[in-house]
Amino acid sequence: MKVTRQGFVAGAAATFATINVIAKAEAAAEFDFKYGVDVPAEHPIHVQAAAAFGRIKAATNGRVQVKTFPTSQLGSDPNMLSQLRTGALEILALPGAFLNELVPVASIENLAYAFATRDAVFKAMDGDLGAVIRDDIRSKGMVVFDKIWENGYREITTSTKPIKHVNDLAGLKIRVSPGKIRIDTFKSLGASPTPISLSELYTSLQTHVVDAQENPLILIEQQKFYEVQKYVSLSNHIWSGYWTLVNQDAWKRLPADIQKIFNREMNSAAVLARNMSSVLNLSIADKLRRRGMTFNEVDVASFKAKLVSNGYYERWKKEFGDKAWTALEKYANKLG
Repeated sequence: MKVTRQGFVAGAAATFATINVIAKAEAAAEFDFKYGVDVPAEHPIHVQAAAAFGRIKAATNGRVQVKTFPTSQLGSDPNMLSQLRTGALEILALPGAFLNELVPVASIENLAYAFATRDAVFKAMDGDLGAVIRDDIRSKGMVVFDKIWENGYREITTSTKPIKHVNDLAGLKIRVSPGKIRIDTFKSLGASPTPISLSELYTSLQTHVVDAQENPLILIEQQKFYEVQKYVSLSNHIWSGYWTLVNQDAWKRLPADIQKIFNREMNSAAVLARNMSSVLNLSIADKLRRRGMTFNEVDVASFKAKLVSNGYYERWKKEFGDKAWTALEKYANKLG
């Protein structure tokens, strides 16, 4: 058989095209999911979630592939929640405070000065209080894993003055994340809170739309707020965490064995992220000091007294209901 050069080239091209199609077919995942979160790629929540997705892919022999989108690449938190509920997004890590409109009790973790220590938080969230929250989330048609991810205790930063006493908050233009309880907390403390998404916060501080913000130290460093803020006031006013949610229809498409792998790896990753956060926090304060930020302690008693006098705890007890409040009180500081 005589083979011309043109015929050889054409045949080779066809062969390579066929191989490429087969390779792509073999590489294609049976379940191709997206994961959204608002924190930066280097934050423990994203780092450990991405690692978990890698383990899930390996454990399922490539049947499941999850592509991650940190730093609000898929939109604001409310927008991503909407995407999750419609099925445009399969997996979402979301702060409990942002679930308030749909699952009011999910923001109970954000109750100011509720938890004295991280240990108390995790006993509550891995225990009876977390069970109440997860049951309510599931009743709204979403899948939620058992372990909550840590964002951490939130501190106040300012560009104008240190916050040492609650009176220093009077009229202060402070950014809070869009969540009913966080807005009410700072209104009750006498500040002037403005809800702004995390992705827009740096510019808002830079242009003095707001003069202050509140976030855990890890995010303060990762978001480079030290470039536009001077003071860190160690208020520890709220502990915040993220729930990992899954679109219910997407979850039902997964076979039981893969669901089991997801549960195992995501819950394990949440605990690893907590440990990672604890280690990072040991060095973050010194790093921020070297970057020019000034730290100060806060008169916490003055903050608590202001909240009590403004009916804060009474208001939120009614909001959350007796069942959740009873579960909270098993682990919380004395409130009110």
